[in-house]
Amino acid sequence: MNQIEENLASVRLKMAAACQRACRSLDEVTLIAVSKLQPSGLIEQAYQAGQRDFGENYAQELRDKASELAHLPGLRWHAIGPLQSNKVKYVAKVAQSFHALCSLDIAIELGKRRSEPPIDVLIEVNIAGEDSKCGIAPSKLASLADEVRKVAGVRLVGLMCMPPQPEPPTPWTPEDNRPHFAALRALARSLGLSQLSMGSTSDYEVAIEEGATIVRVGRSIFGERA
Repeated sequence: MNQIEENLASVRLKMAAACQRACRSLDEVTLIAVSKLQPSGLIEQAYQAGQRDFGENYAQELRDKASELAHLPGLRWHAIGPLQSNKVKYVAKVAQSFHALCSLDIAIELGKRRSEPPIDVLIEVNIAGEDSKCGIAPSKLASLADEVRKVAGVRLVGLMCMPPQPEPPTPWTPEDNRPHFAALRALARSLGLSQLSMGSTSDYEVAIEEGATIVRVGRSIFGERA
């Protein structure tokens, strides 16, 4: 096994253990390998190890990698970072889903540029009310969800969040994010949405225990970015 294979196996074991603790099936949780700023060669190694879902933060990088790796059948791209209107065309063309929807305008632009099938979208919720984070306030979520559901070419499937993770020396553990994950789960349930994109390298096990259906893991698979 190469290092990527070993890392993926380790992540999947931890995911399975978290599912077991929560009395869930591992089939309920999709692992997105966050490949932002990673070379295409490492993505191909992960693909050869059985990984199919990859997440990119930057629209142009997503466009370029999708072109470079178009020879890999069944590879699925997820746009997981904020999106400017002039970059929508790149995401609409190649991504299976967009995880950081924050405005109706972006949803409309995605729909205009999307061919069949519709692109799955998840609304990003600023679950902890952080000034430094993107995302819509929970109080405005229901209104936005209602409007997005009317947009042709997009399909609202769930919610996404990125809870706080203070920099050292501020004390922090993954357990600190459990209330935020539980709050997002409750919001999704209230809107009849089934998908929860929450949890990253530092806290994906807790996220799974709280109902995540999608986890976004980068460093634990690819190592630190250059």
